[in-house]
Amino acid sequence: MTSFKRRTALRIAIVSLLLAALASPLAWFIARESAEESVVSLANEESGRLLHRFDAINLSGSDAEQHAKEAAYAIAGGLFDIAEIYDAKGRKLAESMTPEGEAVEPLLTAHGVPNYREAFYESQHPREDTWLLRVFVPLRNSTNAAGSPITGYFEGVRVVPQWQRDQIFQSSLAAALMVCLASLVCGAVLYPVVVNLSAENIRKAREVLDSHIAMMEALGRAIAKRDSDTGAHNYRVAWLAARIGEAMGLKGDSMQELIVGSFLHDVGKIGIPDAILLKPGKLDDAEMTTMRTHVSQGESIVDGIGWLDGANAVVAAHHEKWNGSGYPRQLKGDDIPLAARIFAVADVFDALCSKRPYKEPMGFDAAMAILRKDTQSHFDPKVMAAFEPIARSLFDRLANTSEDEARTLMEERVREHFFAGT
Repeated sequence: MTSFKRRTALRIAIVSLLLAALASPLAWFIARESAEESVVSLANEESGRLLHRFDAINLSGSDAEQHAKEAAYAIAGGLFDIAEIYDAKGRKLAESMTPEGEAVEPLLTAHGVPNYREAFYESQHPREDTWLLRVFVPLRNSTNAAGSPITGYFEGVRVVPQWQRDQIFQSSLAAALMVCLASLVCGAVLYPVVVNLSAENIRKAREVLDSHIAMMEALGRAIAKRDSDTGAHNYRVAWLAARIGEAMGLKGDSMQELIVGSFLHDVGKIGIPDAILLKPGKLDDAEMTTMRTHVSQGESIVDGIGWLDGANAVVAAHHEKWNGSGYPRQLKGDDIPLAARIFAVADVFDALCSKRPYKEPMGFDAAMAILRKDTQSHFDPKVMAAFEPIARSLFDRLANTSEDEARTLMEERVREHFFAGT
């Protein structure tokens, strides 16, 4: 399993577990509330039937109390363990209770004179082993509860028996477990879908990136066709810059922009006339002025290609110096983009240590002596501080490398920083 698949599986599992952890208690609560309401609804229906049977709805006549007592006696012992009936003024007319009701009656909270217009119930746990459902129902002659006058009140208490508590517990647990299982199954079903979609997106993104890298290399080869010193140098200097960037903690876009910018730093030389670019001797002032236009020409090239915009930092500032004596803008210190400051060290180090038609390669100690001498004038001291501990290993790795070998080294950094995790 790849790191991406592991991360995806872990994230989906976490989300599924969180969903199960949140939804299961909610399902438990809803199932329990539904069970309570079913019990209350059944109790209300049964009590209403008995109240009508014993003519205990209209409680204003002389025989109202007798009817209330008969109804209360009939109701207690059925679905209710305590039955109380009040007249319209809230005066208690009758009360009846089972032995279970007598046991819990002292545990009930006292209430004032009944004065409510809508039926409701309370679920109470006065003791750990006791569960009570307490029902309050206003009595009316008409079924139109909203408009009919209240003729009395019925209050009932049901002591939920252990068998019913177990039944409600089991049904609530089953609902919670079903929701939990559904959440986990959903996560398991989503995993291959997400992985396949992500893999397809990664594949397409890599195809696009491959085309970008190919275009970058094509530009590099175009430069090399006009300047034979440029091809291997581009690969080496891009690799060196990437390694220095790694030592300084660069990642993501910053590292990608450093690599592309370093590889294409001299892209503007495409626009320099051959007579100047390929001149074997020293350039005069006018020719040097023309040569220096390769910076602005390079900027215009990379600015015209959206994905290369990040390369502009190196292309535009690779000839700037730490003390402000560089060109074309005479930037100084931290005003020079970090990528260009890193590239400057890599570029000069490679130039000193490489064989050119006009010179032999310089040894490591001699090259480092020049870099140290020019630190704080040409080079950023912080970049040099990161470079010096790894310089010897980089020098040894590049010694006698061919252009193909240098390209392989650069492509390793490209895979690391452009295709990581794919």
